[in-house]
Order: sequence, then C-alpha cells, then structure tokens
Amino acid sequence: MRISSRITLAISAAALALSMSTVAQAASHGGMKKVIIGTEGAYPPFNNLESDGSLVGFDIDIANALCEEMKVECEFVTQDWDGIIPALLAGKFDAIIASMSITEERKEKVDFTNKYYNTPPAIAVPKDSPITEATDAGLAGKMIGAQSSTTHSNYAEEKLPSAELKLYPTPDEYKLDIDAGRVDAVIDDVIVLSEWLKSDTGTCCKLLGTLTPDPVINGEGAGIALRKGETELQEMFNTAIAAIRENGTYKTINDKYFDVDVFGD
Repeated sequence: MRISSRITLAISAAALALSMSTVAQAASHGGMKKVIIGTEGAYPPFNNLESDGSLVGFDIDIANALCEEMKVECEFVTQDWDGIIPALLAGKFDAIIASMSITEERKEKVDFTNKYYNTPPAIAVPKDSPITEATDAGLAGKMIGAQSSTTHSNYAEEKLPSAELKLYPTPDEYKLDIDAGRVDAVIDDVIVLSEWLKSDTGTCCKLLGTLTPDPVINGEGAGIALRKGETELQEMFNTAIAAIRENGTYKTINDKYFDVDVFGD
C-alpha cells in the first residue's frame, strides 16, 4: 500500500522530533550527560576501527578530550562515509567527528564548529612511477584513485581534469589498487598518505607532492558537524576546542601522532 506524501512528511517530522527529544532528555544539571559521536573508523591515522573493536586515532583522542573538557560522556558510533551526514540528520548521533572538511556545500545541510585541524591534499604514486609532477599536465591521461564524496575527489575532478578519476568507498581500496598497479596515483590528505607510506602496506609508493588547497573545494579545515540549530552544543564544542588548545591537551594529542602542528594557520 502506498503512503501519501503528507503522511510520510508527518512521520518524518515525528521521527525527527523524537530524535531531538532523546538528545534533549540527556541534558541536565547545566550540561549534556552524553554526546553520541559518529565517526567513520576507516581513515587512519585520524580514525580507525581496530580488529578488537576499539576506535583509535587523532579524531578519537580529540573527541574524548573535548568531551572531558565539556564534562560529558562520549559514545562513539561508526558509520560509512557516504551515509554519515544522512545518519546525523536522522538522529543516529549528535555530532560527526571524522575529519570532515568545513565546506559551503556541506553547510547547506549541517552546521559546523570551528576547525580542529587543517592539512592540505597530496598525491602519492608508485616508487617506480614515471610521473614527476603533481599537476594536471603531469597527471594527464593517468588514473587517479580517491575516496568518494570527499573534498579530495572533488579536487581531483575540478583541478586535475586531464586525468581519469576512480572512486572508492574507503582509502583501503585505493591503497590496494595502487599497490596492484590498477591506478597510477592516489589523492588524499597529506597526513593520511604520509602515515600510510611509513607503514608496511605503503612500501609500494612515495609522495609525489603536496597540493595547494582551494578554499572553495577544501574548505576551512576539519570541523565537527552538527544538525542545524544545535547552537548550545556548537558553543560547547567551540569553547572546548579553544580550551584544549590553550591548556596543552591538543599539543599532547598532536605530538602523539604527528611531527608537525596539524591545526594549521
């Protein structure tokens, strides 16, 4: 039996109200007792789901530090990247902490906190690759791998049009393909690629070059995504981001993973 669009909208509105009510019920004594955080769990070193079921990475440590600063409990939920914004809007979690770039396109659907890091894109190629330049001319006619629905795939499409773009659900798949010679190059965050190249699975390849970010495509850095109108939670996160930067917690976490300050300018 078909349901009318009016009934469907009423059901959707009721479901949204219920999800918002559930979050509201968690708030008491001047703060939220629990914040449910969505993350991908497939983007090391920022977030990764280990074989034992634990979540590790820079995003996870930052999230825990922010929750501690806000005096709330963190609960994590993993979600495939392509569905992570729809899951937030459906009330599956309260915030996304998953290295999501703050872009104007995404701002049409969600609100963001201030950035908590900002690093540029880069290109990696096999060690024996004849490619010498991380430019459109240098990559002309080559196959580039990228994770779908990311600023990096958007960058390749817009700035490297002479290359052919192949999209993957997670970085793991493009890493397998470049190792097997099925793509000529890959594009991703410079930190993600650099850390992969240091690992046993990245011995196939080398960093070709860091790219100049485009403000429109790459945005303002990685922020925490929230449903529109969640101003109280947004302010809590922004205050906590500033606090961990000031009290040294951010630097401790940063130095655990990286040799440079990934906060950026």
